[in-house]
Amino acid sequence: MVRDVRTLTELKVRALCAVTAVTAQTDTALLAMHAIPESVVRAQIAAAFATAAVQAVKVGMLATGATVRAVAECLVDHAHVPVVLDPVLASSSGGVLLDLEGRARLVAELLPLAAVVTPNLPEAALLLGLPQARDEVTALVQAQELLRRGARAVLLKGGHANGPHSVDLLLAHGASPERLSAVRVGANLRGSGCALASAIAAYLAQGVPLSAACARAKNYVTALLQRS
Repeated sequence: MVRDVRTLTELKVRALCAVTAVTAQTDTALLAMHAIPESVVRAQIAAAFATAAVQAVKVGMLATGATVRAVAECLVDHAHVPVVLDPVLASSSGGVLLDLEGRARLVAELLPLAAVVTPNLPEAALLLGLPQARDEVTALVQAQELLRRGARAVLLKGGHANGPHSVDLLLAHGASPERLSAVRVGANLRGSGCALASAIAAYLAQGVPLSAACARAKNYVTALLQRS
């Protein structure tokens, strides 16, 4: 969440936060995780919408199926607000950050509410129960399957692929696939996926169309990696 708030602040967007879980992590391990009670998550979301006219929502780590259900039920009442869904399933060290019930509920209940979902290659494979895509053709097929399962748009991130360029695939119903490419940066920055999703939400809140919002967000994260 620190990375989210920092990103939104840099992009001149006010952040209203709902904490869903607290973790203790090092650069190499997930040491502990505590899920915030469902009732408290609901109250935080209600408080955020009561505080200001929310222009976009970014959803990240949810931890449990109960939390996924709570978030989805809260967002149904705000269908006019674009939602950027970052499906945080595991830490970089392999620790589980969303249980199996949560993964199923995310696909069934949250995916259809999102303006765009932003999985990386391992996350897309886990959500679909498939092997990780090893080439762009397979990645495209998996992104299309997420559309078929209810997503309105998918930005499938290519950071876990190989090659001199990091290529993200943007798919939306009724539109041709778009390739968002940047020179791959040899840096490892925890929270880069969070920053990307938050940047997309920031640009959507400012009225930028989805395709341009995704392209600007990728440029923002590329610059962030270059500075790290």
